[in-house]
Amino acid sequence: MMNGLHVKWFTDVSSTKESLDNVLSPVFMWIALGVALLLAVLTQVLPSIMRVSALGKFDQQVERLRPWTFRILQYGTAVSLLWSLLEGNLFAPEFAPPEGTVYIVVWVTIALLLIPYHYTSKLAAAILLGLFIYNISEYGLFHMLDYGFYLAIAGALLLHQTPLQRWAYPLLYLGTGLSLCWVAVEKWIYPAMSLDIISNHHVPTFGFAPEVFVVLAAFIEFVVGYLLVVGILNRLLSIVLTLIFISTTMLFGYVEIVGHFMIHIILVLFIVEGVSFYKPPVEMHKSKLDRMVFVGLNFLFVLATFLLIYYKFA
Repeated sequence: MMNGLHVKWFTDVSSTKESLDNVLSPVFMWIALGVALLLAVLTQVLPSIMRVSALGKFDQQVERLRPWTFRILQYGTAVSLLWSLLEGNLFAPEFAPPEGTVYIVVWVTIALLLIPYHYTSKLAAAILLGLFIYNISEYGLFHMLDYGFYLAIAGALLLHQTPLQRWAYPLLYLGTGLSLCWVAVEKWIYPAMSLDIISNHHVPTFGFAPEVFVVLAAFIEFVVGYLLVVGILNRLLSIVLTLIFISTTMLFGYVEIVGHFMIHIILVLFIVEGVSFYKPPVEMHKSKLDRMVFVGLNFLFVLATFLLIYYKFA
């Protein structure tokens, strides 16, 4: 599987942009419509899914870990930054090693995150935000949107133990979901990189032509991100996405583990927290038909928006 994979980490093929006519192929359009219908139906079968007894027992078990979620985020972020730094990069394997003042600032951020005091974690979050902005100046805004979840992490740390604390985890859901959607679009706009990875790393395509498999893989990743944002099946999605990342780790090894360690920490938080703290947008609609129309049409709107923005600016 290639879901969750940052293709730039594993190929040296130049990023040649596909024409929009080729991107919006009949295969792409039919899959998009099929996914929209599937998501609309999902809103109706969701209550039955959540009544499965095994899921209920699992929910009870993970609920016990809720008091530790902030510490998991705080220390997980520290470990992720430390691991990246020891590997000679900041945020992701594709970036150059931090040097001079930036190198020292990263170490300070790690140290502050390891102190179990909310004021030091807020200071670390502010510095993390500054480091992200610094990387934007080095690599560009649209490149750094691949890692927009770090902005959400900084926001969640800053909001902890404040009157706005209830927005911390919704922000994390939103930032992670949008990052997954953004990364998925890359596979449609620059398919040559993904196709090179399939060829060189012998990625199984399960009987699909490589070109079709790339489209499908990107759709799976985009749908997961979209569902995190709209608030459907967040706990189950986190488990599924964790399994997907584990499958890519088996193919791509150590670099994949280091690069996606922070995502794994976030997914652990989502598994523990579920959606009880989050008022998902789909809850604004009460009737079954309204929910189906909202989820299906909104998916197509979000898909078109991401696709056009990425194609125009990235």
